[in-house]
Amino acid sequence: MWVVAAAFLALAGFLALIAWGLRRAQQGPIVIGQEVPAFSVTTFDGEAYHTAEMRGKVIVLNFWASWCTPCEAEAAELEQAWQLYRERGDVVFLGVDYVDTEPEARAYLEKFAISYPNGPDLRTTISQLFRIRGVPETYIIDREGRLAYQKIGPFTSLSEIQAAVESVLN
Repeated sequence: MWVVAAAFLALAGFLALIAWGLRRAQQGPIVIGQEVPAFSVTTFDGEAYHTAEMRGKVIVLNFWASWCTPCEAEAAELEQAWQLYRERGDVVFLGVDYVDTEPEARAYLEKFAISYPNGPDLRTTISQLFRIRGVPETYIIDREGRLAYQKIGPFTSLSEIQAAVESVLN
């Protein structure tokens, strides 16, 4: 009798675990207007950026990789946009390096003279949060911590980046 009860409890626990996994898998990406759960990015230089501490600022979050050719196409424009907004103090650019090695990532940042904070997506936790499809992808989080804009694929110009940021600022 005890063996049957134990087997039943083990089966129930296993089924609950499967149900939890299926429910989690069915949750889609964060959608426009939805609050973005807080996360942290630790840069290649060891500085930590916590989105929970950035409330009141617009966050431009760019997923990239050194092996990504389309990422190279938008790198210079993202840096130019950062230079335009950095003095304002209410816009933060964060780069998240996806499935890459540190030496190649650092070489990429140096090659394109990228000065805004960038760090690796350790264990792909941030990319899983957004359920990215590939790189590059850019997400803009508004002052209240909600997803306000998403760009799948590369930006094609500085003016496109500015329009996206300005739409969230306004």
